[in-house]
Amino acid sequence: MTTNTDHDQPAHRPGSPADRPLALITGVGRTVGIGAGIARRLAASGWDIAFTYWTPYDDRMSWGSEPGATELISQSLAAHGASTVAIEADLADPDAPARVFDQVEQRMGGVTALVMSHCESVDSGLLDTTVESFDRHFAVNARATWLLIRQFGRRFAAERGTGRIVSLTSDHTVGNLPYGASKGALDRITLAAAHELSHLGVTANAINPGPVDTGWMPEEVREHCVRRTPLGRLGTPQDTAHLVDFLCSREGGWINGQLLMSNGGLA
Repeated sequence: MTTNTDHDQPAHRPGSPADRPLALITGVGRTVGIGAGIARRLAASGWDIAFTYWTPYDDRMSWGSEPGATELISQSLAAHGASTVAIEADLADPDAPARVFDQVEQRMGGVTALVMSHCESVDSGLLDTTVESFDRHFAVNARATWLLIRQFGRRFAAERGTGRIVSLTSDHTVGNLPYGASKGALDRITLAAAHELSHLGVTANAINPGPVDTGWMPEEVREHCVRRTPLGRLGTPQDTAHLVDFLCSREGGWINGQLLMSNGGLA
């Protein structure tokens, strides 16, 4: 699915005074998800948006896939003046990150911001996690993050100081071992980029958004999280999106190499 405001020219034209910078956002499969919230916020702030999704993952989850979601998301981004491209990609495939960047560059141009909100998340603990599930969590949450950042670093060609990397993480490990452990690896990979990509002037930060109910929370989990949060509510995709928006702005350019807690003070 591609929406392009100018069918005779590439959606993103490096060097043009009218350029909107291009953000690549992973894990944008549902209209109510954090990824979609981030995409809409960045589009409203003047970014063009490329995004990935993987329908078979949603099909495996309790909430199921959302028919027509990519079209609806693309339309909402276009309403903010953004050109968009949606790419279905299984990030468990080690070749997928390079293919994604190839498609984005061919159809929209060079990426200035990489925002990673994709995940594999299946609840299981120390005693019942299978080797297959453990390996898939690390393939999607850790290895794909490394490979996406590597592609970004190898291809980045925008103005020094404009490049941004943001990843979404979690510290929930009890009863959620493969998810939390692989997200911990994601943290380290992201924060390493703040130093290893310093020659490009790229910032890299990880955000822990705390519990955000996008349709997966049972009522008892909702009540428990609200009780433990001083502000008395759950997080929303918009909460995370506003922080990502700031980190991707010029004003956010001095924040680098940080693991940021954006969770309402959750204890």
